[in-house]
Amino acid sequence: MSSIILKALKENGFEAPFPIQKATIPLILQGLDVIGQAHTGTGKTAAFALPILTKIIASPGSPVILQALILVPTRELALQVTNEINKFAKYSGIRTLPIYGGQNIRYQSSQLRRGIQVVVATPGRLIDHINRRSIKLKEIKYLVLDEADRMLDMGFIEDIRFILSHVNKDRQTCLFSATMPPEIMRITQEYMYHAKEVMLDQEEPSLDTIDQSYLIIPEREKLKQLYNLIKMRDNKQTIVFAATKQRAQQLANDLKRQCFKVTAIHGDLSQRERDTAMYRFKTGTDDILVATDIAARGIDVPTVGHVINYDVPLEPLMYFHRIGRTARAGTTGKAVTLVAQDRIDDFNRILKKTEQPIQSLNEQMRIAIPANRGRPHKKNQSRHHQKHNTGYMSRRTRPSNKEQKSKYRDKFRRNSRTHKNVSNWWRK
Repeated sequence: MSSIILKALKENGFEAPFPIQKATIPLILQGLDVIGQAHTGTGKTAAFALPILTKIIASPGSPVILQALILVPTRELALQVTNEINKFAKYSGIRTLPIYGGQNIRYQSSQLRRGIQVVVATPGRLIDHINRRSIKLKEIKYLVLDEADRMLDMGFIEDIRFILSHVNKDRQTCLFSATMPPEIMRITQEYMYHAKEVMLDQEEPSLDTIDQSYLIIPEREKLKQLYNLIKMRDNKQTIVFAATKQRAQQLANDLKRQCFKVTAIHGDLSQRERDTAMYRFKTGTDDILVATDIAARGIDVPTVGHVINYDVPLEPLMYFHRIGRTARAGTTGKAVTLVAQDRIDDFNRILKKTEQPIQSLNEQMRIAIPANRGRPHKKNQSRHHQKHNTGYMSRRTRPSNKEQKSKYRDKFRRNSRTHKNVSNWWRK
């Protein structure tokens, strides 16, 4: 590897390579097509960036033309990968440009005209440049598809095919992905040449440094328990994941009203607002980030100590990607999931996918698991039966006000004792 690359690595504290780097860098340096499977946070960016930069440096005197194209699914990841490459290329003079929607396309075109060796692009904006003829891909020597499964999830598969049809066929292609669904494997067979496969951690991300737990509560209790968890945590930064853009923004507003230092990132924000939010979180100005799944794989902040799933993700794999935002770069972290009654089945699928223990906080906090009133009814269930199972008590069976007050007073005393134990666990 180039001495000036090694110098930059040393300055940035890189010592021993991660497994994915150790396995793929020699193959890429040999000029082979590579399929790399490893989960986020395992050093995939360096695995493809370091050998590509080394190869570009090894061609002195060549004109400043676009030689490497890296396709990524989101704007956040485009900026993140560009920042990492700039660290490695600090002394090389290699120019890298992120291309993504939300930034002025004329500015991007002007930068391309100045001469760029590496482009990190999202598919949609890259296609805009192809159609405008402001970018030429025929000189591309190195092509990387990063987080390919995420691009598939976001519906970019046809965009990728369109882009690949415009790239020089005499190229070296690398594909990196956390999972390898059949559609991704078809892409590799169609567009890669005798690719070498490096498959790591196929069944489950490395979660042994993440202390996982869950709490089953009614939907209406989740916001209160979110406040409690945030108050009990240590000083490490926290990411809260919500199901939708509107929910994420509402949660951020609710937390701000409780005087927490919080920011949000989701699809309804402009690029400037997203950049500002990430800057405030990375610099510690705000220590809580509320995010949607679209941002789950674009966040790389080593100081994140806690992840709270306010909503259970629809897919088990997304659960692993969410909690993988903590315990980065050899650190430890904690992850808690708030499970509403109607999402118990979804969470059970997550429990079946992991061999790591996930602790129930209901026992520690002495909170009874609520009846699953919100579970969808079967299609052949009668209206009478649905009404009968609402769970509401009749006036004859409902306890008196005095009995209710006594019941909740005892419950409060029990919870106050157990909250101390949970608080100590959360802060460890």
